[in-house]
Amino acid sequence: MIYPEFLTKNSLIGVAAPSEGNQKETDFNRLDNAIASLKSRGYQVIEGPLVRKSDKGRSGSGKDRGEELNKLLEKKEVRWIVGAKGGDFLVEMLPYFDFEAISRHPVWYQGFSDNTGLTYTITTHCDIATIYGSNFNDFGMSEWHPALENNLKILSGENITQDSFDLYEDGYYDRITGLEGYVLTQPVNLKQAAGKEGIPVEGRLLGGCLDVLLNLCGTRFDCTRSFIEKYKEEGILWYLESFALGSDSLIRGLWQLKEAGWFQYAKGFIFGRPAFYEENYGISYEEAVMSVLKDVPIILNADIGHKAPSITVVNGSKGSFVCKEGRGRLVMEYR
Repeated sequence: MIYPEFLTKNSLIGVAAPSEGNQKETDFNRLDNAIASLKSRGYQVIEGPLVRKSDKGRSGSGKDRGEELNKLLEKKEVRWIVGAKGGDFLVEMLPYFDFEAISRHPVWYQGFSDNTGLTYTITTHCDIATIYGSNFNDFGMSEWHPALENNLKILSGENITQDSFDLYEDGYYDRITGLEGYVLTQPVNLKQAAGKEGIPVEGRLLGGCLDVLLNLCGTRFDCTRSFIEKYKEEGILWYLESFALGSDSLIRGLWQLKEAGWFQYAKGFIFGRPAFYEENYGISYEEAVMSVLKDVPIILNADIGHKAPSITVVNGSKGSFVCKEGRGRLVMEYR
Protein backbone atom coordinates (compact mmCIF):
# COMPACT_ATOMS: atom_id res chain seq x y z
CA MET A 1 0.00 0.00 0.00
CA ILE A 2 1.31 3.43 -1.01
CA TYR A 3 0.80 6.23 1.50
CA PRO A 4 1.21 9.74 0.07
CA GLU A 5 3.37 12.27 1.88
CA PHE A 6 1.73 13.71 4.97
CA LEU A 7 1.02 17.42 5.31
CA THR A 8 3.54 19.81 6.77
CA LYS A 9 3.18 23.51 7.44
CA ASN A 10 2.79 25.45 4.20
CA SER A 11 1.65 22.34 2.29
CA LEU A 12 -0.59 23.04 -0.68
CA ILE A 13 -4.19 21.79 -0.52
CA GLY A 14 -6.28 21.53 -3.67
CA VAL A 15 -10.09 21.75 -3.75
CA ALA A 16 -11.90 20.09 -6.65
CA ALA A 17 -15.52 19.48 -7.60
CA PRO A 18 -15.66 16.05 -9.28
CA SER A 19 -19.36 15.78 -8.41
CA GLU A 20 -21.47 18.80 -7.44
CA GLY A 21 -20.16 22.35 -7.02
CA ASN A 22 -21.25 25.22 -4.81
CA GLN A 23 -24.23 27.31 -5.84
CA LYS A 24 -25.72 29.16 -2.85
CA GLU A 25 -24.46 32.12 -0.82
CA THR A 26 -24.26 29.93 2.28
CA ASP A 27 -22.14 27.44 0.29
CA PHE A 28 -19.76 30.21 -0.76
CA ASN A 29 -19.54 31.51 2.81
CA ARG A 30 -18.71 28.04 4.04
CA LEU A 31 -16.17 27.47 1.27
CA ASP A 32 -14.45 30.81 1.89
CA ASN A 33 -14.29 30.20 5.63
CA ALA A 34 -12.85 26.70 5.09
CA ILE A 35 -10.08 28.21 2.98
CA ALA A 36 -9.45 30.92 5.57
CA SER A 37 -9.41 28.41 8.44
CA LEU A 38 -6.84 26.17 6.75
CA LYS A 39 -4.69 29.15 5.78
CA SER A 40 -4.77 30.33 9.40
CA ARG A 41 -3.36 26.93 10.35
CA GLY A 42 -0.40 27.46 8.07
CA TYR A 43 -1.49 25.78 4.80
CA GLN A 44 -1.90 27.05 1.28
CA VAL A 45 -5.15 26.41 -0.60
CA ILE A 46 -6.04 26.53 -4.29
CA GLU A 47 -9.38 25.70 -5.83
CA GLY A 48 -10.25 24.30 -9.21
CA PRO A 49 -12.32 26.29 -11.72
CA LEU A 50 -15.48 24.24 -11.13
CA VAL A 51 -15.73 24.53 -7.35
CA ARG A 52 -18.06 27.54 -7.56
CA LYS A 53 -20.21 26.21 -10.39
CA SER A 54 -23.36 24.09 -10.44
CA ASP A 55 -25.79 23.07 -13.16
CA LYS A 56 -28.29 20.23 -12.84
CA GLY A 57 -26.38 18.59 -9.98
CA ARG A 58 -22.98 18.83 -11.66
CA SER A 59 -20.11 21.27 -11.42
CA GLY A 60 -19.39 20.73 -15.12
CA SER A 61 -19.24 18.06 -17.78
CA GLY A 62 -17.64 14.74 -16.95
CA LYS A 63 -14.65 15.66 -19.10
CA ASP A 64 -14.21 19.06 -17.45
CA ARG A 65 -14.39 17.53 -14.00
CA GLY A 66 -11.76 14.97 -14.93
CA GLU A 67 -9.50 17.66 -16.34
CA GLU A 68 -9.88 19.79 -13.20
CA LEU A 69 -8.49 16.96 -11.09
CA ASN A 70 -5.79 16.07 -13.60
CA LYS A 71 -4.51 19.64 -13.60
CA LEU A 72 -4.28 19.65 -9.81
CA LEU A 73 -2.22 16.45 -10.05
CA GLU A 74 0.20 18.24 -12.39
CA LYS A 75 1.11 20.57 -9.53
CA LYS A 76 3.81 18.59 -7.77
CA GLU A 77 3.54 20.68 -4.62
CA VAL A 78 -0.09 19.59 -4.00
CA ARG A 79 -0.25 17.14 -1.07
CA TRP A 80 -3.98 16.85 -0.39
CA ILE A 81 -6.97 17.12 -2.74
CA VAL A 82 -10.42 17.36 -1.18
CA GLY A 83 -13.79 17.06 -2.90
CA ALA A 84 -15.81 20.22 -2.39
CA LYS A 85 -19.14 18.45 -2.00
CA GLY A 86 -20.95 15.19 -2.62
CA GLY A 87 -23.71 14.71 -5.18
CA ASP A 88 -24.93 12.07 -7.59
CA PHE A 89 -22.97 12.09 -10.83
CA LEU A 90 -19.25 11.70 -10.03
CA VAL A 91 -19.09 8.46 -12.03
CA GLU A 92 -19.42 10.52 -15.23
CA MET A 93 -15.90 11.91 -14.75
CA LEU A 94 -14.13 8.60 -14.12
CA PRO A 95 -13.40 7.90 -17.83
CA TYR A 96 -11.48 11.20 -17.90
CA PHE A 97 -9.54 10.85 -14.66
CA ASP A 98 -5.85 10.04 -15.11
CA PHE A 99 -5.17 7.12 -12.77
CA GLU A 100 -1.63 6.90 -14.11
CA ALA A 101 -0.99 10.51 -13.10
CA ILE A 102 -1.91 9.92 -9.47
CA SER A 103 0.21 6.76 -9.52
CA ARG A 104 3.18 8.84 -10.66
CA HIS A 105 2.42 11.57 -8.11
CA PRO A 106 0.56 10.00 -5.15
CA VAL A 107 -1.41 12.56 -3.17
CA TRP A 108 -4.11 12.19 -0.56
CA TYR A 109 -7.60 12.33 -2.05
CA GLN A 110 -10.42 12.88 0.42
CA GLY A 111 -14.19 12.99 0.38
CA PHE A 112 -17.24 10.91 1.19
CA SER A 113 -20.63 10.01 -0.24
CA ASP A 114 -20.40 10.45 -4.05
CA ASN A 115 -16.63 10.89 -3.65
CA THR A 116 -16.55 7.13 -3.05
CA GLY A 117 -16.23 6.97 -6.83
CA LEU A 118 -12.68 8.28 -6.41
CA THR A 119 -11.61 7.16 -2.94
CA TYR A 120 -12.52 3.56 -3.75
CA THR A 121 -11.16 3.41 -7.28
CA ILE A 122 -7.87 5.18 -6.50
CA THR A 123 -7.19 2.69 -3.71
CA THR A 124 -8.23 -0.43 -5.60
CA HIS A 125 -6.76 0.63 -8.97
CA CYS A 126 -3.51 2.20 -7.82
CA ASP A 127 -2.88 0.71 -4.37
CA ILE A 128 -2.80 4.25 -2.99
CA ALA A 129 -4.40 5.04 0.36
CA THR A 130 -7.22 7.61 0.30
CA ILE A 131 -9.29 9.34 2.97
CA TYR A 132 -12.97 8.61 3.55
CA GLY A 133 -13.88 11.69 5.53
CA SER A 134 -15.46 15.13 5.41
CA ASN A 135 -15.90 17.00 2.16
CA PHE A 136 -14.13 20.35 1.99
CA ASN A 137 -17.07 22.56 2.93
CA ASP A 138 -17.32 20.96 6.37
CA PHE A 139 -14.07 22.69 7.24
CA GLY A 140 -15.97 25.96 6.89
CA MET A 141 -17.89 25.73 10.17
CA SER A 142 -16.85 28.57 12.48
CA GLU A 143 -15.81 26.24 15.30
CA TRP A 144 -14.40 22.94 14.15
CA HIS A 145 -15.86 19.78 15.60
CA PRO A 146 -13.19 17.43 17.06
CA ALA A 147 -13.78 15.13 14.07
CA LEU A 148 -12.24 17.77 11.80
CA GLU A 149 -9.32 18.35 14.14
CA ASN A 150 -8.67 14.59 14.13
CA ASN A 151 -8.90 14.57 10.33
CA LEU A 152 -6.13 17.16 10.06
CA LYS A 153 -3.98 15.39 12.64
CA ILE A 154 -4.18 12.15 10.65
CA LEU A 155 -3.25 13.97 7.42
CA SER A 156 -0.29 15.44 9.30
CA GLY A 157 0.97 11.96 10.15
CA GLU A 158 -0.23 11.61 13.74
CA ASN A 159 -1.18 8.00 14.41
CA ILE A 160 -4.13 8.76 16.69
CA THR A 161 -6.76 6.50 18.19
CA GLN A 162 -10.29 7.54 17.22
CA ASP A 163 -13.11 6.88 19.65
CA SER A 164 -16.78 7.20 18.83
CA PHE A 165 -18.34 10.56 19.59
CA ASP A 166 -21.03 11.27 22.18
CA LEU A 167 -23.73 12.78 19.95
CA TYR A 168 -24.63 12.81 16.28
CA GLU A 169 -26.73 14.88 13.88
CA ASP A 170 -29.95 13.03 13.06
CA GLY A 171 -31.25 14.98 10.09
CA TYR A 172 -30.43 17.82 7.74
CA TYR A 173 -30.75 21.47 8.68
CA ASP A 174 -30.88 24.67 6.66
CA ARG A 175 -27.97 27.01 7.26
CA ILE A 176 -28.46 30.74 7.76
CA THR A 177 -24.88 31.95 7.49
CA GLY A 178 -23.14 28.83 6.18
CA LEU A 179 -20.78 28.77 9.15
CA GLU A 180 -22.95 26.64 11.43
CA GLY A 181 -21.61 23.51 13.06
CA TYR A 182 -23.32 20.16 13.37
CA VAL A 183 -26.68 20.02 15.14
CA LEU A 184 -25.91 17.26 17.64
CA THR A 185 -29.04 15.87 19.27
CA GLN A 186 -28.89 12.06 19.40
CA PRO A 187 -26.63 9.84 21.51
CA VAL A 188 -24.18 7.63 19.62
CA ASN A 189 -24.85 3.96 20.35
CA LEU A 190 -23.01 1.30 18.35
CA LYS A 191 -24.26 -2.27 18.27
CA GLN A 192 -22.39 -5.53 17.82
CA ALA A 193 -24.89 -7.43 15.68
CA ALA A 194 -22.63 -10.46 15.12
CA GLY A 195 -19.40 -11.57 16.74
CA LYS A 196 -18.28 -11.07 20.33
CA GLU A 197 -18.37 -7.59 21.79
CA GLY A 198 -15.04 -6.26 23.02
CA ILE A 199 -12.95 -8.37 20.62
CA PRO A 200 -11.11 -6.25 18.00
CA VAL A 201 -11.88 -6.95 14.35
CA GLU A 202 -8.82 -6.52 12.13
CA GLY A 203 -8.22 -6.28 8.41
CA ARG A 204 -7.37 -4.02 5.49
CA LEU A 205 -9.91 -1.16 5.56
CA LEU A 206 -11.98 -0.83 2.40
CA GLY A 207 -15.40 0.62 1.66
CA GLY A 208 -17.46 3.76 1.29
CA CYS A 209 -21.01 4.66 0.29
CA LEU A 210 -22.96 1.59 -0.79
CA ASP A 211 -25.11 3.58 -3.22
CA VAL A 212 -21.97 4.39 -5.24
CA LEU A 213 -20.23 1.03 -4.80
CA LEU A 214 -23.21 -0.66 -6.41
CA ASN A 215 -22.79 1.58 -9.47
CA LEU A 216 -19.10 0.63 -9.73
CA CYS A 217 -19.60 -3.12 -9.34
CA GLY A 218 -18.95 -5.01 -12.56
CA THR A 219 -17.75 -1.98 -14.54
CA ARG A 220 -14.25 -1.44 -15.94
CA PHE A 221 -13.56 0.63 -12.82
CA ASP A 222 -14.16 -2.35 -10.54
CA CYS A 223 -10.77 -3.73 -9.48
CA THR A 224 -12.07 -5.16 -6.23
CA ARG A 225 -11.28 -8.81 -6.92
CA SER A 226 -7.60 -8.19 -7.71
CA PHE A 227 -7.26 -5.89 -4.70
CA ILE A 228 -8.73 -8.28 -2.16
CA GLU A 229 -6.72 -11.14 -3.65
CA LYS A 230 -3.55 -9.16 -3.00
CA TYR A 231 -4.49 -8.66 0.65
CA LYS A 232 -6.23 -11.96 1.31
CA GLU A 233 -3.77 -12.99 4.04
CA GLU A 234 -4.77 -9.96 6.13
CA GLY A 235 -8.37 -10.02 4.98
CA ILE A 236 -10.68 -7.07 4.41
CA LEU A 237 -12.39 -5.06 7.12
CA TRP A 238 -15.27 -3.51 5.22
CA TYR A 239 -16.75 -0.17 6.29
CA LEU A 240 -20.03 0.63 4.57
CA GLU A 241 -22.75 3.25 4.83
CA SER A 242 -25.82 4.06 2.77
CA PHE A 243 -27.54 7.23 1.69
CA ALA A 244 -30.90 6.33 0.19
CA LEU A 245 -31.18 2.55 0.20
CA GLY A 246 -34.34 1.10 1.72
CA SER A 247 -34.53 -2.42 3.14
CA ASP A 248 -35.25 -4.06 -0.22
CA SER A 249 -32.51 -2.22 -2.14
CA LEU A 250 -30.03 -2.76 0.71
CA ILE A 251 -30.65 -6.51 0.71
CA ARG A 252 -30.36 -6.73 -3.07
CA GLY A 253 -27.26 -4.55 -3.05
CA LEU A 254 -25.39 -6.54 -0.43
CA TRP A 255 -26.43 -9.75 -2.19
CA GLN A 256 -25.02 -8.39 -5.47
CA LEU A 257 -21.64 -7.48 -3.95
CA LYS A 258 -21.46 -10.82 -2.18
CA GLU A 259 -22.22 -12.75 -5.36
CA ALA A 260 -19.69 -10.62 -7.26
CA GLY A 261 -17.05 -12.02 -4.90
CA TRP A 262 -16.30 -8.76 -3.09
CA PHE A 263 -16.71 -10.27 0.38
CA GLN A 264 -14.66 -13.43 -0.20
CA TYR A 265 -11.96 -12.44 2.29
CA ALA A 266 -14.09 -10.33 4.64
CA LYS A 267 -12.91 -10.31 8.25
CA GLY A 268 -15.80 -8.16 9.39
CA PHE A 269 -18.17 -5.30 8.58
CA ILE A 270 -18.57 -1.85 10.13
CA PHE A 271 -21.79 -0.11 9.08
CA GLY A 272 -22.30 3.61 9.52
CA ARG A 273 -25.62 5.21 10.39
CA PRO A 274 -27.89 5.17 7.30
CA ALA A 275 -29.09 8.56 6.07
CA PHE A 276 -32.50 7.81 4.56
CA TYR A 277 -33.65 4.29 5.34
CA GLU A 278 -37.18 3.00 4.90
CA GLU A 279 -38.23 -0.24 6.55
CA ASN A 280 -40.03 -1.62 3.52
CA TYR A 281 -41.81 -4.88 4.37
CA GLY A 282 -41.15 -4.02 8.02
CA ILE A 283 -37.49 -5.04 7.66
CA SER A 284 -35.11 -3.16 9.98
CA TYR A 285 -31.60 -2.15 8.93
CA GLU A 286 -30.11 -4.82 11.14
CA GLU A 287 -32.41 -7.50 9.70
CA ALA A 288 -31.52 -6.46 6.16
CA VAL A 289 -27.79 -6.66 6.81
CA MET A 290 -27.97 -9.92 8.75
CA SER A 291 -30.11 -11.60 6.09
CA VAL A 292 -27.16 -11.44 3.67
CA LEU A 293 -23.97 -11.29 5.74
CA LYS A 294 -23.13 -14.07 8.15
CA ASP A 295 -20.25 -15.80 9.91
CA VAL A 296 -18.10 -12.69 10.56
CA PRO A 297 -18.34 -9.83 13.09
CA ILE A 298 -20.83 -7.10 12.15
CA ILE A 299 -20.99 -3.70 13.87
CA LEU A 300 -23.80 -1.20 13.30
CA ASN A 301 -24.32 2.56 13.85
CA ALA A 302 -20.66 3.57 13.65
CA ASP A 303 -19.58 7.20 13.17
CA ILE A 304 -19.14 6.82 9.43
CA GLY A 305 -21.09 8.50 6.67
CA HIS A 306 -23.86 11.01 6.20
CA LYS A 307 -25.04 11.48 9.77
CA ALA A 308 -22.21 13.59 11.18
CA PRO A 309 -19.78 13.59 12.83
CA SER A 310 -17.64 10.97 11.17
CA ILE A 311 -14.34 9.38 12.04
CA THR A 312 -11.57 9.66 9.45
CA VAL A 313 -10.91 6.35 7.69
CA VAL A 314 -7.65 5.83 5.80
CA ASN A 315 -8.96 3.65 3.00
CA GLY A 316 -6.45 0.88 2.35
CA SER A 317 -4.76 1.01 5.76
CA LYS A 318 -4.61 -1.87 8.24
CA GLY A 319 -7.41 -1.28 10.72
CA SER A 320 -8.53 -2.60 14.08
CA PHE A 321 -12.03 -1.78 15.30
CA VAL A 322 -13.57 -2.73 18.60
CA CYS A 323 -17.13 -2.24 19.85
CA LYS A 324 -18.00 -2.42 23.52
CA GLU A 325 -20.97 -1.12 25.50
CA GLY A 326 -22.20 1.06 22.65
CA ARG A 327 -18.82 2.68 22.01
CA GLY A 328 -16.37 2.15 19.17
CA ARG A 329 -12.63 2.60 18.69
CA LEU A 330 -10.62 2.62 15.46
CA VAL A 331 -6.86 2.23 15.30
CA MET A 332 -5.05 2.33 11.95
CA GLU A 333 -1.59 1.25 10.85
CA TYR A 334 0.05 2.57 7.70
CA ARG A 335 1.65 -0.56 6.30
